[in-house]
Amino acid sequence: MNAKPKPMESLLSLFSFFFVLLYSFLLLSVKVTLAGGANTSGDVLKGKENPFSPKAYLMRYWDKTVSKNSPKPQFLLSKASPLNAVETATYSKLAEQKTLSSVLPSFCSSAKLFCFPDLSPSLEKHGADANFAVYENKNFTNYGTAGLGGVNSFKNYSEDGNVEVDSFRRYSRDSAGHNDKFSAYASHSNVVDDSFNTYGTGATGGAGDFKSYNREVNVPNLRFTSYSDAGNGRAQTFSSYTENTNSGGESFSSYGKNGNGLPNEFMSYAKESNVIQSNFTSYGEAGNAANDTFKSYGSDGNVPEQNFKSYGDGGNSGIESFTSYNPQSNVGANNFKSYAKSSNTEKVNFANYQEDFNSVSHRFSGYGENADGQKIGFKVYGPDRSFKDYAKTGVTFASYSKNGSGSTSGSSVNKNNNKWVEPGKFFRESMLKTGTVMPMPDIRDKMPQRSFLPRAIVSKLPFSSSNVNVLKEIFHASENSSMESIIKDALSECERQPSKGETKRCIGSAEDMIDFATSVLGNSVTLRTTQNVQGSKQNIMIGSVKGINGGKVTQSVSCHQSLFPYLLYYCHSVPKVRVYEADLLDPKTKAKINHGVAICHIDTSAWSQTHGAFLALGSGPGRIEVCHWIFENDLTWTIVDRMV
Repeated sequence: MNAKPKPMESLLSLFSFFFVLLYSFLLLSVKVTLAGGANTSGDVLKGKENPFSPKAYLMRYWDKTVSKNSPKPQFLLSKASPLNAVETATYSKLAEQKTLSSVLPSFCSSAKLFCFPDLSPSLEKHGADANFAVYENKNFTNYGTAGLGGVNSFKNYSEDGNVEVDSFRRYSRDSAGHNDKFSAYASHSNVVDDSFNTYGTGATGGAGDFKSYNREVNVPNLRFTSYSDAGNGRAQTFSSYTENTNSGGESFSSYGKNGNGLPNEFMSYAKESNVIQSNFTSYGEAGNAANDTFKSYGSDGNVPEQNFKSYGDGGNSGIESFTSYNPQSNVGANNFKSYAKSSNTEKVNFANYQEDFNSVSHRFSGYGENADGQKIGFKVYGPDRSFKDYAKTGVTFASYSKNGSGSTSGSSVNKNNNKWVEPGKFFRESMLKTGTVMPMPDIRDKMPQRSFLPRAIVSKLPFSSSNVNVLKEIFHASENSSMESIIKDALSECERQPSKGETKRCIGSAEDMIDFATSVLGNSVTLRTTQNVQGSKQNIMIGSVKGINGGKVTQSVSCHQSLFPYLLYYCHSVPKVRVYEADLLDPKTKAKINHGVAICHIDTSAWSQTHGAFLALGSGPGRIEVCHWIFENDLTWTIVDRMV
């Protein structure tokens, strides 16, 4: 007797039947329309584009929504989802059923999304020496465990990579005299995620050397958890660590806890970095005779934030030295909470701490509290510091507030003190004249390549802080992971209240972007972007210049990429702008190398005093107009120029 089909199987069979029937009907309709020559999406379909693909649907949506005198959106078509009709229907159904996470690897691959590979713990053991070169996205578990002597070398590892995920778990644990060298590790990479979990725990002797680690990386996320815990005399050196990086974070949790005689040196750490956050939690806690040196830490950084929580608590005879810490940094925050609390004969030296800075806040809470015999010295230390529950004895302040520039509440900013603003990133409108030679910033897109999701899928995915756990589950974002930070940061930016006169929306599909642009500007719109990246980081000459809308003040909708698993744009409209297009020439040969789009903000009165534009140009809010180029894969929408 034949088995009776299950209800779910019957439902899926019925769904498949109706989908095939609908597909056949629509295909016949499209063929008839094409035969009659009346289909406005013919350009896409003649290129053998499946009529039910997201790209073909986008083209039809453009024809339906936007005025016929508007140029076809080749830029948007290049960002359309690569999914075919069956894949779109399948993943849309899974999203509706809240089971998309079960097929995440295939979904990410098919839809061209940005996802981290899942690196699960391994029980493999590797006791011999190892020399790693030309590796990436690797799970290093139990390497060097209980090893005696020897060296593991990581040289030029994950260099020039994109979306690097490396996990070092139980690495060099319980080893004796084992050396680890990380030289030029993951430099020039994009979106790096490195985890050092129980690294060097219980190790005796040996050294971990991080040299030129994560140099010039975009969005690094580095986690050192239980690193060198209970270690004995194991030296760690961080030299040129995360130098020239952008928007990253380093986390040191329970680092060197219960260690004995552990010398740790941070030299040129996070130098000239942009928006770097470092967290030292329970670092060196209950350590014996620890020796930590921070030399040229956070030098010339922009918006750096350092948090030292329970650092050196209960330590015995430790020495911490901060030399040239955060000099010439801009708009940062340093927090020392319960630092060296209840320690014994702790010695802390701050020399040239935060000298020559701009608007940096510091909070010392419970610093040196209940400590015995501590010696804390501040030499050449900047102003505007908050000392809460600070130890009353054993503290020396020398040359306090020397050369501090203090608050930036004045009407303008001294541009000479802000070297972090890239030359050419902001400029005055008067520079947009034929023959002007000016620096071009690095306009290359440094984000991972991604595609829009079809509206049928993205509309079924939650996008709010209240549903962050659902998004974390879908994209396999574990607690304190890079993906969790990426999701939360994007949601936070998208949910931020608009500034004065700003209309904003975060966009996850091409159709949503069309809707937003036309809701602001009307249906007679076009999108503009810089043609290529030629001229980046070098001088360029301005050729012919054309002002959109006759060079008059107008309104535009600018869209900038946000880092997220699928292609996400932060789109906003601000009043009172002028938009220009200009040929960009090689200054020596006068040959055209690019066609740039620039936007000039006429009203800057609502901008922050410490905005990079004023730091670069030396003025203040509302006093000058500010112009910038549209970078690669960003765009601005304007009304169709009637003068074309």
